[in-house]
Amino acid sequence: MPNLFRLNLSNNKLSIVDGEYNSSWASIQNFDTLCLASCNMSKLPNSLKHMHYVEVLDLSNNHIHGPVPQWAWDNWINSLILMNISHNQFSSGIGYGPTISANMFVIDISYNLFEGPIPIPGPQNQLFDCSNNQFSSMPFNFGSYSSSISLLMAPRNKLSGEIPQSICEATSLMLLDLSNNYLIGSIPSCLMEDMSRLNVLNLKGNQLQGRLPNSPKQDCAFEALDFSDNQIGGQLPRSLAACKDLEVFDIGKNLINDTFPCWMSMLPKLQVLVLKSNMFIGDVGTSILEDRNNCEFGKLRIIDLASNNFSGLLRNKWFKSMGSMMTKDVNETLVMENQYDLLGQTYQFTTAITYKGSDISFSKILRTIVIIDVSNNAFYGPIPESVVDLLLLGGLNMSCNSLIGPIPSQLGMLHQLESLDLSSKELSGEIPWELASLDFLSMLNLSYNQLQGRIPESSHFLTFSDLSFLGNIGLCGFQVSKACNNMTPDMVQHQSKKVSIDIILFLFVGLGFGVGFAIAIILTWGISASSSLPLQSTLLRIMFHLQ
Repeated sequence: MPNLFRLNLSNNKLSIVDGEYNSSWASIQNFDTLCLASCNMSKLPNSLKHMHYVEVLDLSNNHIHGPVPQWAWDNWINSLILMNISHNQFSSGIGYGPTISANMFVIDISYNLFEGPIPIPGPQNQLFDCSNNQFSSMPFNFGSYSSSISLLMAPRNKLSGEIPQSICEATSLMLLDLSNNYLIGSIPSCLMEDMSRLNVLNLKGNQLQGRLPNSPKQDCAFEALDFSDNQIGGQLPRSLAACKDLEVFDIGKNLINDTFPCWMSMLPKLQVLVLKSNMFIGDVGTSILEDRNNCEFGKLRIIDLASNNFSGLLRNKWFKSMGSMMTKDVNETLVMENQYDLLGQTYQFTTAITYKGSDISFSKILRTIVIIDVSNNAFYGPIPESVVDLLLLGGLNMSCNSLIGPIPSQLGMLHQLESLDLSSKELSGEIPWELASLDFLSMLNLSYNQLQGRIPESSHFLTFSDLSFLGNIGLCGFQVSKACNNMTPDMVQHQSKKVSIDIILFLFVGLGFGVGFAIAIILTWGISASSSLPLQSTLLRIMFHLQ
């Protein structure tokens, strides 16, 4: 096979049988593309030693363990353009030195067991993915040798120390993900000042301190900024208002001491705003610059303000401005992501929020996820009626505030609602029967309020345990194992409406089978229903009319 240059045996179950070299190996020495991905291999075939001109190598999704052999670099150091050895158990041997002295365009060594300092890719490298390994540090001169790199992904390693200033010498960077490591120190200001092409910066889950750099330029290209789960303090830099393409901003779980950033409503594409677990104070939905900034967030799909010191009323006008929570945009993609021309590479935006009572990290943000969380603050007053206009709302958490008054019955119109938490407040009145019609509702928490009356009875509502209703001594029903002996006027009215509807339905059914059958059904309802005079009079009038 002297004319065979490309071999793709991926997605097979191969048995590696290595023998002594013979003349048959000469026919495969000219391969430039070799793809053996997902072949259940546990070692590198020795036959690869005789291939000296490989440009594209894909050994991903196997079980190959141990070091990358020295002969691999000796053979391919000058020819390899693309190397993908991800999802294996390699432990060492990347370049056999501090740098990968090769002209590789794409390097993917993610999901292995590599240790030590991150190897420095060569000057031609544009994509370097070393995520999910055990690398311990970034060399101080990392960026000095990586001037062409566009996408650098190193999350979920064991990186410690500070982010090297030299990273800013990689001026072609469009994506930098160093999340979920052990990095310390402050964020280099040059990452926000000088990186004119950088549109995704993910530093979440480290031990970074100090303040956010306060100097993004007017040509700011950021689309996603994630600084969550660090120890960053101070105020949010107002210069972020220059980042007109920003879609995701997550500063949750830090030490930010500021007021609600109404000025961020000037960001026309902002869809995810996570401020949870900081030290924000004051009102939400108002601004000192109210004449110039009306604090309307028309594109927001996810807003998480939980566990701060926000206070005041939750204003109807603020919720009414959230147009993307009311109607779908049919032209938008399903997943929030960034697509790069580089080999069709896609980076999916992520976030971590509390949903359905649990802390969840979304590895990708679907545009169908629509959530409001204002829990654990000091908001007071009634639940704003305009919430019921947010027809796409999937999760609503207003727990642990000082909200008062009844639960709006119009919440029953939010048919996409999957999670509703109104616990630990001062809500009163009855649980609206309309909530029983929310078929997608899988998490309900109304505990520790001042609710009373019968818990709505429906096959769906019966799936909620007593934990959903704890701490409301005035409630009765199956879920709290307390019989309802007396019905409030509202319940009587609801029951009366239901009986009259049933009578009308049975009447029409009866007309289809004969007048006598219809009268029998009505008399049955007259016996089983309440024997109040108005109901008896109604039955007599209906019977007389039929005769």
